[in-house]
Amino acid sequence: GHPYRKHRGLTAMALQISNREARWLWLQSQGLSDTPTGPLNLSETIRHLGYVQLDTIQNVTRAHHHILWSRNQNYREPMLDQLLGKDRAVFEHFTHDASVLPIEFYPMWQRQFRRLGDRAAGYASFQKAIKDIGAQEIKDRIAAEGPLSTHAFDTKVKGAKQMWDRPPHKRVMDQLWYAGELATSHRHNFTKYYDLSERVIPPHHREVTHDDIGQIDWLCRNALDRLAFASLGEIQRFWGAVDAKETRAWAQRADDLVAIKLEGRDGRWLQAMAPADIEARLANLVAPTSRLRIINPFDPIVRDRNRLLTLFGFAYRNEMFVPAAQRIWGYYVYPILERDRFVGRIEIKADRSAGRLRVTQFWPEPGARWSVGKQDKLAAELSRLARLIDVSDILWECDRP
Repeated sequence: GHPYRKHRGLTAMALQISNREARWLWLQSQGLSDTPTGPLNLSETIRHLGYVQLDTIQNVTRAHHHILWSRNQNYREPMLDQLLGKDRAVFEHFTHDASVLPIEFYPMWQRQFRRLGDRAAGYASFQKAIKDIGAQEIKDRIAAEGPLSTHAFDTKVKGAKQMWDRPPHKRVMDQLWYAGELATSHRHNFTKYYDLSERVIPPHHREVTHDDIGQIDWLCRNALDRLAFASLGEIQRFWGAVDAKETRAWAQRADDLVAIKLEGRDGRWLQAMAPADIEARLANLVAPTSRLRIINPFDPIVRDRNRLLTLFGFAYRNEMFVPAAQRIWGYYVYPILERDRFVGRIEIKADRSAGRLRVTQFWPEPGARWSVGKQDKLAAELSRLARLIDVSDILWECDRP
């Protein structure tokens, strides 16, 4: 049974949300419904999303820059570093992956420091590493010298090296970072610099505490708020900071969840839940912008592949970690969104030194008609993406749509 069926005197008549309404709601809650122009408030954009995933691969621009630029095209690459390293408006930690989060969420992240710090400390590889270099030794050096990257230490992996092996100092620094004892002070060319948390996180965020139930309730409620509608599993996976049992217990405690029936792209109806203001959200829905968008593979709109398939009928996977011979599409393939449909995929790569953006492969989605108007919209989006990274030439190395 669904723990949220009993709330608000609900009968079997759950609120029904059509597939089109669901797509519009999801795009709106993820900041992709509006034309991405106008004044930029970067802190507000990140707060609206909840977090922004960080990724090292700079194919055109790194994922975090692309995700923020997709919400407002006045965004430029140095702005996030400024927000983290100078303004202290965000902090870095681990959701389902390395991410930046609004600094005011820090008090609600204490359980995640504990969970991930304890987990990292439990690994045999960490136990071995801590014998080679003590946590106190690392903290003392940082206290004396200021923020340091892993390059400032030179312990080596002993014995046969495994694929994911990291030097002892890197393992210990990671554990201290997971546990919240060290924080990311800033990044330089994407290299992370660690400092003592008390020197990075403003005291009024560090000193506020909430009990564990309070943190769980906040995390689940804020996940559902950003998802607009969700299953318990989707709520749990949003931050990756609560487990299945904790999510279920939260849903039983919460007395204002709305049971809904959601129409999938294939016409099937699924049970889910929505926040208390769902009817107001539905009443205020507006059609998504007609602008065509090239979406990053790590964008939250496409991250949950099951949700993506259910709502849009778009089957997508990231193939950068798939051996080349087994790829269906390519190394770094971007979904193409127009209004509320995914209409194709494109493989593009920046050659910054040559001042160009290379289009290497393009696939229209079955059933999507690539009219001249749509082709023009794709050309416009490629030009905008080129401007973001300060190149001007767009080179098609494959057939155009």
